[in-house]
Amino acid sequence: MDDAESLRALADTADVIINCAGPFAVTGMPVARAAAEAGCHYIDHSVEVHPVRQLYDTLAETAQRAGITMIPSLSFYGGLGDLLAGAVARGVADIDRITVAYAVTNWKMTTGAVNTARLLFADTERVGFENGELRIGFVEPRNAVFAFPPPVGPRTVIAPVPFPEAFTVPRHTSVRSVEAQLTARTFEEEQAFASEHLDSADRADSEFTIAAQVLGASGSASGTLRGRDLWRAGALASVEAAVRVTGGAVKSGVVSPGEAFDAPEFLGALADRDAFTVDLPTGS
Repeated sequence: MDDAESLRALADTADVIINCAGPFAVTGMPVARAAAEAGCHYIDHSVEVHPVRQLYDTLAETAQRAGITMIPSLSFYGGLGDLLAGAVARGVADIDRITVAYAVTNWKMTTGAVNTARLLFADTERVGFENGELRIGFVEPRNAVFAFPPPVGPRTVIAPVPFPEAFTVPRHTSVRSVEAQLTARTFEEEQAFASEHLDSADRADSEFTIAAQVLGASGSASGTLRGRDLWRAGALASVEAAVRVTGGAVKSGVVSPGEAFDAPEFLGALADRDAFTVDLPTGS
């Protein structure tokens, strides 16, 4: 990450870079800057919101001038929630609140994921979106209950978790408040932080449900993604995006997943590749 010349040389040989190597507070900007300078499309798997904000603040104009697309947080956490929120919100007027809740079991973290989790837990400058405004500061996490649809059912969740949805969802959906949540049990499972050296087959045994709940003044809507192997789902999402951006079908600049793609269609394409099953409201 300290060798800008080598990163630029790598970017010069590529049409698109998919950066999967977190924590992105360390790896995000060096790789993204090299891609932008080389005129190379860029996609990353950031679950940390601060590197996502930094990408917008620092490289948006550069990306537009170069005619390239840069999509942060196009992975399982953050990216799929952003897309699901955008898909479910269609047809709901005057939206007050969007909640994106993750129910994850048997998550087996990589070394990069463990290091990222440590940074997220220690972060005191958390990004939230309340009453139509982006807010940055310390937020005391609380235990809440989110009613996931069957067969998961109501679960205790950490609320909020500092995922990117609070920053990305309002960029494409008019809403007053956005919050991401994660089942508390996910971090209580023994293997979550003790699985850094497993092979890919053992790591693929996770199960997940992502639920988006949209509350409007005159109605509400909800939708879910369900599947196994969150690592595979995130990888398929970023590769699908890479194919599309190199085909020239996505606008240039720094854009969130929900800004870049038609959310229901994109999620449907991933479902066709068995990344997960999709349940969206009629008309989404």
